[in-house]
Amino acid sequence: MRGKQTVRDMILSMAAIGAVVGTIYVVLPRDEDKDPTRVVDYRIELVTAQRAAPYPVLAPQGLDKGWRATSVEYDRMAANAWHLGFLDPDREYVAVEQSTGPSAKFIAKVTHDAADTGKTRQVAGETWQRWEGPKYDALVRVEKGATTVVTGTAPLERLTEMAEALEAPRPQPAPSS
Repeated sequence: MRGKQTVRDMILSMAAIGAVVGTIYVVLPRDEDKDPTRVVDYRIELVTAQRAAPYPVLAPQGLDKGWRATSVEYDRMAANAWHLGFLDPDREYVAVEQSTGPSAKFIAKVTHDAADTGKTRQVAGETWQRWEGPKYDALVRVEKGATTVVTGTAPLERLTEMAEALEAPRPQPAPSS
């Protein structure tokens, strides 16, 4: 008889726990329509990179509000690598990548092995190489000891839009005391 009580008690305990969990689920507020994308403010990292990098660090200026910065990093020890990632208005990924490291290795890494198409595109008076890959496409420019890559899952028009918006903002002087 003791075995039947143990099973019965276990079932009652499970039902009580289920009722508590169900109540918590129903009572706790949730915003299922909320966008889960984490937006970052990259201004401090941009100023830091501009002061430290041996090349003009680029960031977009004047993009519409549909563009959202999602990641930023400057790594001096990794060939002065600058990374700034965005979601475009259509929620496609676009990144600005710069480095002083060997171009071929850097381009392969940030484009996930895209290949040079042999085609070019004029963007804001500059010639960019077009690269295409199984995961990311890219616009690539190598000059003055640094490689700049605009890459991602977005179509070529969005990559071009990002490349057109790139500028090397001047670092702000330190406030005087």
